[in-house]
Amino acid sequence: MFRGNQPTRVDDKGRLKVPAEFKRQLDERYGNQFYITSRDGVVAEIYPLQEWQKIEDKLAQVPSFNSAKKKLLGLVSYYGQMAEMDAQGRLLIPQILREKAKVVGDVVVFGMQNHLEVANHESFKQQMEANPLTAEDEQALAGYGL
Repeated sequence: MFRGNQPTRVDDKGRLKVPAEFKRQLDERYGNQFYITSRDGVVAEIYPLQEWQKIEDKLAQVPSFNSAKKKLLGLVSYYGQMAEMDAQGRLLIPQILREKAKVVGDVVVFGMQNHLEVANHESFKQQMEANPLTAEDEQALAGYGL
């Protein structure tokens, strides 16, 4: 399970250097095949291929004419690409996503249980400050025992 955050960089060629702790977990459990995408164009989502396939299996159960499914598939296909981690522990972030989410230079990598998310450090801080966890959010989570 991925948790916490690690600062790192995306180099001029668009390669993310996977932080050591996350790389160790990926090597031990998943190997080097990934699907990198986004559902909002704000953060890059890095799924080990096995985890992404679980999502695809669930999507396959939704009728093909479902408009929400079409929207989601459009987004994750537009921003998405298969990727292979190189021997130095780097992943190439798709160019369209890199530009839209501004994931170049200093970034933060968040552990999101079954995948990693990459965000522009400054943009994420601004978004977090503008949209804090509210009492309503806490109440909604309390229904799940959190």
